[in-house]
Amino acid sequence: MLTLSDFDFPLPPELIAQTALPDRSASRLLVVSTDDTGHTALADRAFADLTDYLRPGDLLVFNDTRVIKARFFGQKASGGRIEVLVERIQDEHTVLAQVRASKTPAEGSRLRLADAFEVEVGPRVDQFFTLRFPAPALDLIEQYGRLPLPPYITHDPDAYDESRYQTVYARKPGAVAAPTAGLHFDDALFARLDAHGVRRGFLTLHVGAGTFQPVRTENIAEHKMHSERYEISPELAEAVRQCRADGGRVIAVGTTSLRALESAATEGGELRAGGGDTDIFITPGYRFRLVDALITNFHLPKSTLLMLVSALAGIEPIRQAYRHAVEQRYRFFSYGDAMLLTRQPAEPTRLTGA
Repeated sequence: MLTLSDFDFPLPPELIAQTALPDRSASRLLVVSTDDTGHTALADRAFADLTDYLRPGDLLVFNDTRVIKARFFGQKASGGRIEVLVERIQDEHTVLAQVRASKTPAEGSRLRLADAFEVEVGPRVDQFFTLRFPAPALDLIEQYGRLPLPPYITHDPDAYDESRYQTVYARKPGAVAAPTAGLHFDDALFARLDAHGVRRGFLTLHVGAGTFQPVRTENIAEHKMHSERYEISPELAEAVRQCRADGGRVIAVGTTSLRALESAATEGGELRAGGGDTDIFITPGYRFRLVDALITNFHLPKSTLLMLVSALAGIEPIRQAYRHAVEQRYRFFSYGDAMLLTRQPAEPTRLTGA
């Protein structure tokens, strides 16, 4: 049985990237590959070298969600301070949100946000509060909210973050965290990929704050994933079908793209168009239906995302890769460097030692 401790690793705090590089594709790329004998090879490259590892006909699948300014500070009618983090926009005037306060706000009470407007507290939905906005919620969020940088980035967001904590292809607002693997792509790299014959497609998964939710049970099978909304277009479904027919690989750009693709795939590996909610929890032993490879950043110790990449590339290869990344001083997490991982055959979950 796999436990939470199996996904821990020592990380020097200074390796947690606090700012993004000015040049998006100037980050480093660790290429991880394992041959049929089980030998893992690690290659230290620049992200701009990605085309060296892609073939004409491969399909890169991106998440085109756009990060909204989902964080607010405010106060209750009593004057008590609160912090609000919007999780999901339900309709034009209603959102689900986390509310931090010394005392839980009551249904029907009002909260003043950003000293600019009031919202009404509605029913609880699991750990979230329903909040009713006095005008279109997205408009007020974008006008008065703050960019919700991850908790491990210690500075307050500024104008630079508002540009760099957003992919160049972000189109559909609704995420409270960036699909960070996509932050490495820029127009110049897209031009090289086009010239190389690499195709690209887009889906939407609005990343929720639950992406930073820690796993609190030592038995990882007891962990419950947060739910996120995704949308697969008919155009992407057709692009995946054509890629498969032509012998290309489906390469997810980021774990959010991978989770959406696997959630929408049939047992036979066909991609279904349409929308849905997913709380898929991918751990070692999972049988992948669709995704052949993954571009991703380095993930937090004991996180569900570290479990996901271990499922795709293998537990031991990921352990080797992370040890190497620490030794070689790669930059970690949202503003950090990236990895290219290929899917390995399903491996037993028995470990060979830490």
